[in-house]
Amino acid sequence: MDKPRVGYVGLGVMGGALARRLLREHALTVFDLSPERRAEFAALGATVVDSPAAVGAASDVVLTCLPTSAQVRDVIFGDNHGLIRGLKAGAMIVDQTSGATAATRAMAAELAGSGIELIDAPVSGGPRGAEAGTIAIMAGGTDEQYARAAPLLTVISPNVTHVGPLGAGHTLKALNNMMSAANRLLAFEAVSIAAANGLDPAVVVDVINKSSGRNNATMTVFPNNIFTDDFAMRFTMALMEKDVALAAELAGDGFAHLTLTPLILRNYRMGIERFGASGDIHEMLRFYEEAAGVKIAKVPARD
Repeated sequence: MDKPRVGYVGLGVMGGALARRLLREHALTVFDLSPERRAEFAALGATVVDSPAAVGAASDVVLTCLPTSAQVRDVIFGDNHGLIRGLKAGAMIVDQTSGATAATRAMAAELAGSGIELIDAPVSGGPRGAEAGTIAIMAGGTDEQYARAAPLLTVISPNVTHVGPLGAGHTLKALNNMMSAANRLLAFEAVSIAAANGLDPAVVVDVINKSSGRNNATMTVFPNNIFTDDFAMRFTMALMEKDVALAAELAGDGFAHLTLTPLILRNYRMGIERFGASGDIHEMLRFYEEAAGVKIAKVPARD
């Protein structure tokens, strides 16, 4: 069976890593607003075009990875440049954005009249996981849609799971990121309290990683970022705040008496106020260092 013609829109830190994985086995037609990213992919052998519409015209399946569902909507429906100006009936869009469940379902309903399918397949595991091909992919759609998308997704990573109907992938991704956001703050807080009480942060993290309190922040963030010169996560405060807000929205009024998700959201909004929307999420550690009166990160705080 002939391979589908494949396009990719959104070649940032995550989308670029995912698209590079696809380039190992598929010719790609790509678009990104950044001239530097377009040039990078041209050098890698991808066909670079000047609009999402041109990607659609050259593709049977288009994958997208953008900061928000609002940007996905513009890429799909945008006047004169949207994917629907080029896609034909029978085409499929696979959205790898960390998006909003309701927005994804609304876009799929609008596309249905054109015979174009949309499924969600967001990812978790960061740029390292994307580059290494170990990233988790959580797909939402019908069984038939998943069967069509799976051969492409498994080129990116073998860790692909069909988690439910349309929007299920975005639901699970938002909740996963909410947990990741919480674990990071809790680890920062615990290590800072220990340091304030005279313990060596490196020893604290090492012991926690052999104990029941370990999580991704203690096992990955501290050794790879906080205790090294590679402080940047390359994930912004605004994106984390967006993901936690999506989780809070999914919870609805039924969870109004529970406080953890709103508290996490409030903390990251505090981070945006202090470090800006483009500030790196690891900067959240600075609040805890200041409260403890200790220095934990190897990289100094910005002035």
